[in-house]
Amino acid sequence: MDGNGRWATRRFLPRLAGHKQGVEALKRCARDCVQRGVSVLTVFAFSSENWNRPAEEVSGLMDLLARALSREVPQLQKDGVRLHFVGEKTSLSEKVRAGLAQAEAVTAHNTRLVLNVCFNYGGRWDIAQAASALAARGEPITEASLHTAMGLAHVPDPDLVIRTGGEMRISNFLLWQCAYSELYFSDRLWPDFDGGALDQAIAAYGARERRFGKTSEQLLATPTTSACA
Repeated sequence: MDGNGRWATRRFLPRLAGHKQGVEALKRCARDCVQRGVSVLTVFAFSSENWNRPAEEVSGLMDLLARALSREVPQLQKDGVRLHFVGEKTSLSEKVRAGLAQAEAVTAHNTRLVLNVCFNYGGRWDIAQAASALAARGEPITEASLHTAMGLAHVPDPDLVIRTGGEMRISNFLLWQCAYSELYFSDRLWPDFDGGALDQAIAAYGARERRFGKTSEQLLATPTTSACA
């Protein structure tokens, strides 16, 4: 979700104002995903590198998270959204950790949408913590075992990864999980990302051929099944 700061700067507003609008954009996106039948939405809210930002901005982001949890979780519960927070939590304040745990507990039985919020997260951290956990248990480190120890083992790997703001890089997001994801880059700043922009991304995804190492001819020769709801 890139571009909050630039959105604010272009309007001569403090960067935190852009992050507040980013929360509104996330609320819209979650509703739009539910309406379109998307079952899992994973967002990059705060990276492990974001601690390097100005202290005032980091403090404001932590306060914004705390307020968003208290204000938005009841509506997410009504909408059938299950919250799951992924990231290194020991460096977060006790208040923030308690808020994350409570939000997960309140929404634990919801099934319309799994909303994974990657907070204090990095793709390299995720791989390292998975390997460390396996080593601590004395389990062999294989591709399969690493997969089960990752922070997002509870959901399938993403089909589509969208980055807003015009940047064309992964920036340490889902390094393991996006090995075969389709990548889509939007010039829109995150606060301006709406349902129409999401539809454009989904349409671009639908027009691509996903081969997973096979040839186009092999895919054409493979029987397909269809389902409708």
